[in-house]
Amino acid sequence: MRLTKAREGWLVGALVGALVAAGCGTSKPEAPRGPAEQPPPVQAATAAPSSDAIEIQTVLSVEREVDVLAQREGVVEEILHDQGARVEKGASLARLDDRQLQAELDKARADLEIARNNVKYNEEEVKARQAAYRRAQEMFKNSLSSQADLEEAEFRAKGAEYDLESWRATVTRTEAEIRLLELELEKTRIRAPFGGVVARRYIRPGQNVVKEDKCFRLSQLAPLQVHFLVPETAPRRPKVGDVVTVAPLGDAQRVYVARVQKVGPIVDAASGSYDVTAVLTGADLEELRPGMAVKVIWGAAAGPR
Repeated sequence: MRLTKAREGWLVGALVGALVAAGCGTSKPEAPRGPAEQPPPVQAATAAPSSDAIEIQTVLSVEREVDVLAQREGVVEEILHDQGARVEKGASLARLDDRQLQAELDKARADLEIARNNVKYNEEEVKARQAAYRRAQEMFKNSLSSQADLEEAEFRAKGAEYDLESWRATVTRTEAEIRLLELELEKTRIRAPFGGVVARRYIRPGQNVVKEDKCFRLSQLAPLQVHFLVPETAPRRPKVGDVVTVAPLGDAQRVYVARVQKVGPIVDAASGSYDVTAVLTGADLEELRPGMAVKVIWGAAAGPR
């Protein structure tokens, strides 16, 4: 009996020890985290403070920006204004080889001078032939010459008049040829269609260009404008004179003002939006250039002022 009780006591002690050990190994609940340790709550997207404000990404542009094309075939003889140059309207940007045209023009001008001299000569010839014809009429009337002599005098007078008209027509035709050659010669000058800055040069000296090849890109620097779309579902339709805010992407420190200049009269079916054009105003626009990416903000916060 003692041995049995001792074994039972040993078993009871072992069981109690195992239970105590199991209790000590159980994880305790973590203490509540402080405000800084709380994970960020997941929230639904909320509207901006101005719930009807709309942000649109677009680029700055100008009304005039074109590729200047070659108007005729030729070899580029000289580049007169390069990329970055500011030019006035009509300025020559480049010149094509014009030697053959110049020679043809010189010949046409010489031919014109000859034709004009022949006109003068034939004007005098007509006067002389008409006087001879009048004398022949008088002599025939007085029976001093034959019918044949009268007819010959008349023929010579009429012939002189026809020669004069032919030379006058030659003068007119040669003048037209000169105008055409001058026009072709003018086409060898690649000119700026408006005042602006040369944004890009596509050609190089010695290059052979053909008609309608791109030669330069010319752009205005001002007035700067933005084109953007306002959804039909916007709280209100944009109006001419409305103010919008323009800011370069990635630079929230610079903010500019633009006024709506044009609003599309219809809704674009593809986007369901109005096409709007606004022009930047102010005197601090020197750092802005066409093509810069900007953000346009339109809505109640930027309404008419």
